[in-house]
Amino acid sequence: MGAALALCSATQCAACCGSAACSLCCAACPSCRNSTSSRLMYALMLLVGTIVACIMLSPGLQDILAKIPFCKDGDQQTIWHSVTNEVTFNCKDKVGYLAVYRVCFALCLFFLFMALIMLGVKSSRDPRAGIQNGFWGLKYLIVVGLTIGAFFIPEGTFFGSIWMYCGMVGGFVFILVQLILIVDFAHSWAESWVENYEENESKGWYAALVGATLFMYGLTITGVVMLFIFFSKSGGCGLNKVFITFNLILCVIVSIISILPAIQEKLPRSGLLQSALVSLYVIYLTWSAVSNSPDADCNPDISSIVAGKKRETGKLDILGLAIWTCCVLYSSLRTASSSSKITGSDNILVKDTGDSGYNNIIGNTDHNDEEKGTAKVWDNEEESTAYSWSFFHVMFALATLYVMMTLTNWYRPNSSLESFYSNSASMWVKITSSWLCIALYGWSLLAPVMLSDREF
Repeated sequence: MGAALALCSATQCAACCGSAACSLCCAACPSCRNSTSSRLMYALMLLVGTIVACIMLSPGLQDILAKIPFCKDGDQQTIWHSVTNEVTFNCKDKVGYLAVYRVCFALCLFFLFMALIMLGVKSSRDPRAGIQNGFWGLKYLIVVGLTIGAFFIPEGTFFGSIWMYCGMVGGFVFILVQLILIVDFAHSWAESWVENYEENESKGWYAALVGATLFMYGLTITGVVMLFIFFSKSGGCGLNKVFITFNLILCVIVSIISILPAIQEKLPRSGLLQSALVSLYVIYLTWSAVSNSPDADCNPDISSIVAGKKRETGKLDILGLAIWTCCVLYSSLRTASSSSKITGSDNILVKDTGDSGYNNIIGNTDHNDEEKGTAKVWDNEEESTAYSWSFFHVMFALATLYVMMTLTNWYRPNSSLESFYSNSASMWVKITSSWLCIALYGWSLLAPVMLSDREF
C-alpha cells in the first residue's frame, strides 16, 4: 500500500514538474499556436527515444553495465542467490539491437494508443483535447513505464523476429507515404506558381519558376558530381557507379517525359519544376544509399569529406548521425501534418496560420487584452483541428519503426552503431526508395494519358 501511495505521489510530482517545465519553456519562446507546440513536444519525445536507442548501441556500454553490482552473467534473465538474498540480472541481454527493439516497441505502443484515443476528434472543444495538448509529465512517465516493462519481455527469437518484421513493414510504409507526399508537393508547388503566372502574367513569377527550376537542377548536377568524386574511384566502387549513373538516367527520362506534348495536353501545368524537385530528392536518396555501402573505401563519412581525410574504421560520424536525426524529425512532422493528402479530410495546416481562437489561451480563463498580449500559446483549433490528430500519431509510430530499423540494420539486425553507416540492408532499402519515387512521379505523369477515361 505504501509503495502504491509513493508511486502516486511520484506521478503527481512528475506531472506537476512536467507542466512547470513546459510553462518555463513557453515563457522563454516566442508566441506560438497550440497545434504547433503540441507537434514540437511529440517530436521532442521521438528525439529522446532516438537518443536512448543510440545509447543502447553505443560501444562500451556492456563494459559499463558489468561494473554494476546487480549485473551478472548467466543463462537466465534473473538469478536469485539464496545465500546472499539478492537478485541479479543478465545485463548483456539488455543492450544491443534487442534493446533498441524494446525502446522503440514502447514508444510505438504509446503513439498507437494515442492514435486510438484521438479517433474522431474534430476540434479542441472535445474533452480529449486536453490529453493531446497536455499532461506531458504523465506522458513521459507512461513511456518510461512501457519501456521498463518491455525489458521484461522474455528473451528468445519470438519477440526479436516478429517485431523485426513488424518494423520492416512499418518503416517501409513510412518511406512510401513520404514519397507520395513528395510527388504531391512537387505537383502542388508547380501548379500554384504556374497559376499565379497565368493570372497575373507577372515577370516576377516567370523568373521565380525559371530560377527555382535551374537552381534545383544545378543542385542535382552538383550532387551527381560530388557522388562520383567521393563515392567512386577508378577501378572500384562499381555498385556505387551503377546506382549513381542509373538514377541520373532515370531523372533525365522523367524530365523529358514531363514536357512531352501528350503530357502537356493532359497536364498543361506539368513541367520541369516538378521534375527538378523530384530529381533533387532522388539524388539525395542515392547519396543516402551509397553512404551505407559496406565497402569502407567507397563510403567516406561526412567528417572525412570535410576534413579531406580517409575514413577511419570504427569511428562514428556524429555529424552524419545528427543530420540523419534532424531529417527524420522534419520528415515525421511534415508527413504527419499533411494528413489531408492521405486521408482526404478537410484538415489542412493553412488553419495553423490564423489568429482565430487566440483568446482561448491554454491555462488562462481571463481573456482580457493585457493577458492576450503576454500569452505564449493560444488555441487555434477551437473551430476545427488543423490536422488529423489520430493520423499524426500513426505516422509518428511508423517513424519510430523507421528509426528502429535504420539503427539496427533492417533485415540484418546488428548490435553496433557502426553498422548504421556500413550495411547493405539500409543501402538497398534506400536505393529502392529512390526507384519508387521515380516510379510514382512517372506514373503521375503517364496515368492521365494511359487512362484517359478517368479524371485525375
